[in-house]
Amino acid sequence: MDDRGRVTFMELNARIQVEHPVTEALTGIDLIREQIRIAAELPLAVKQEDVRLTGAAIECRVNAEDPDRGSLPTPGRLDVFNVPGGPWTRVDSGFAPGDTVPPYYDSLLAKLIVWAPTRAEAIARADRALGEFTVSGPGVATTIPLLRRLVTHPVFAAGEHTTRFVEELLDGQS
Repeated sequence: MDDRGRVTFMELNARIQVEHPVTEALTGIDLIREQIRIAAELPLAVKQEDVRLTGAAIECRVNAEDPDRGSLPTPGRLDVFNVPGGPWTRVDSGFAPGDTVPPYYDSLLAKLIVWAPTRAEAIARADRALGEFTVSGPGVATTIPLLRRLVTHPVFAAGEHTTRFVEELLDGQS
């Protein structure tokens, strides 16, 4: 806002962020539905003062990558692709058994999102869901084992991790 109260933008990004399921889990508001309402020139279904954050949510990005080899992509055929379920567990993915992970694009296989009343319960739920998530195929490695190490690590559980946490964990410093 300038000194005369005029609003200006340096950048406008009309796309929804990939982390929107976390916001949805914490607020109960379907952001995609609201974005479609805006595009249809309809009013939002909620007011800002009605938005409440509850509980804790964690999103895990399951990639076809090998963390032990510098996170190199591992394209290939998916012989097994079984996603976890259960209360407050969401998996967003476009893959199924028999699909091929191509070498040309982002290696994201799925986003796993969990919610629970507390951070400790969300961590336990994420670990359980990651333990149930099975992916295999010739040459396909995933970030699932690394994600389990991350969510069960005492530094993560205490909320004392930094932006260097993954790098430090892979280097054996954590």
